Amino acid sequence: MTPARALKFDTIGEVFYARKLGCGKADRLDTAQSVTKELEHGLELHRNSFVFDAYGFMPAGGGRDLRLDELIAANAGRDQIRDAREEFAKNTSFNDPEQLKLLRAAWEYAGVDCIFQNAGVEGNDVERLLKRFSFFTNLIDRVPDLLERAAYPDRLPGIRARGRKALYLTTNGVPIPRKLDSKEEALEQIAVFFRLGARMMHLTYNRRNLIGDGCAESADAGLSDFGRAVIEEMNRLGVIPDVAHSGQRTSFEAAKWSKKPVVASHTVAGHFSSHYRGKSDEVIAAICKTGGYVGICTIPQFLRGTADIRAMMDHIEYVARTFGPDHVAIGTDRSSVLSPAVTEHQAPPARAIWESFWSPTKEEKIPVSDEQFGSMAWGNWPLFTVGLVQRGFTDDEIRKIIGGNVLRVAEESLS
Repeated sequence: MTPARALKFDTIGEVFYARKLGCGKADRLDTAQSVTKELEHGLELHRNSFVFDAYGFMPAGGGRDLRLDELIAANAGRDQIRDAREEFAKNTSFNDPEQLKLLRAAWEYAGVDCIFQNAGVEGNDVERLLKRFSFFTNLIDRVPDLLERAAYPDRLPGIRARGRKALYLTTNGVPIPRKLDSKEEALEQIAVFFRLGARMMHLTYNRRNLIGDGCAESADAGLSDFGRAVIEEMNRLGVIPDVAHSGQRTSFEAAKWSKKPVVASHTVAGHFSSHYRGKSDEVIAAICKTGGYVGICTIPQFLRGTADIRAMMDHIEYVARTFGPDHVAIGTDRSSVLSPAVTEHQAPPARAIWESFWSPTKEEKIPVSDEQFGSMAWGNWPLFTVGLVQRGFTDDEIRKIIGGNVLRVAEESLS
């Protein structure tokens, strides 16, 4: 997860950012009157549409973290400290009424109805996947007046009438047991997580695993025989195969093998970006042929090293105009940090975890200002809709891009 710096705008502030950062093309920003008209229409459309983040993180809480202080003082290990920090941000911080109040406000401010929530640690280890999964299922149980766990998409259209927000859960890896006696037994954990509510899974996360090659592997070896069996089981159950962190060949072969929609839930168009997290036109076409979609993210390093909102709109428009508006979504891969976590002690430095390894790229070395980064903050979701208005998309096309396509794939996957 990339830390987010959320900015809050009133109406005047929103007009300022629409002009200065340019949600649309330059020729659409010629007068204040045209900007205001497009802004008002976009905000109204956002308010009245079902908004489904194709992949992201619900806002993270902060405040005084006593448990983390205890662990640091006791010289706890790297993994225990990391897990405690994550549990606080995504669960126990909301025991504080003020943090819970901020959480409610953040959801309303963003105007998002449902997030395809990352609820599984990056990798395939069953125990670690369960640990993060538990943070979100527990939080949903504790605040039922705010959150619902939407395991089946037919409940989602009525979520606004119930006054709730929904988490549709995904894992950043396919659960694979450490002991592999047979292919059939190795696949059983997919069904276990499906019963727990997981509806999408990353086939790989950057590195190579038993399923295929991740996007950061130079070999790009493609999908394994076991990977084909995994996709067949996911198709059978109704779990969406996600190739966002998979290599080009693995992504292509997964789309060719799957009998149901495949997605790249949070990525960018390789046409514009050389970053290895982007997808080539060949891969995007294969994904579209399955009925899936490409979710464009808001991470500057993937967007040609810039956080200008126009870069994000360029990627969305390219995919929509080239492959059709039925096959693009917005998967922010971002969160709002409601307030900083406060500890008395400083955690010791630790080596990066292998599954999370990122090969350095030139784009990741380009400095990004707070102002630019803030333009694509998770709380600015309404401005994404405004940007689509300014790019000339119809209302129907916009409704698909900001939620309809994700909902359709969720339904088709379980059919």
